[in-house]
Amino acid sequence: MEIESAKCECCGLKEDCTVEYISAVKENFAGKWLCGLCTAAVMDEVSGGKRKGLGFEDAVVSHMSFCRKFRTNPAVEVADGMRQMLRRRSGIMPSSGKKLDRSMSAA
Repeated sequence: MEIESAKCECCGLKEDCTVEYISAVKENFAGKWLCGLCTAAVMDEVSGGKRKGLGFEDAVVSHMSFCRKFRTNPAVEVADGMRQMLRRRSGIMPSSGKKLDRSMSAA
């Protein structure tokens, strides 16, 4: 099983995937490789997002346009939010790396 690094054509996120998986995703999205987050966004548009009945190609183009509107990568923003949430749950303050006082973290 051969593994390659694939870069999302919408947000730029890189993932290591099998060649077969990369080919299957490209087949579904007009020859473009999309990461899991962008795939979910496109599927949402197809299944009844803002404009019902949007085809796959139009949904991909629409999502790519959305990703270009932001200076920061939406996938990086999501990952950063998840990292902050996990740090809070573990009791580590994001900026200082110090442990939170458990009596204060419940507030």
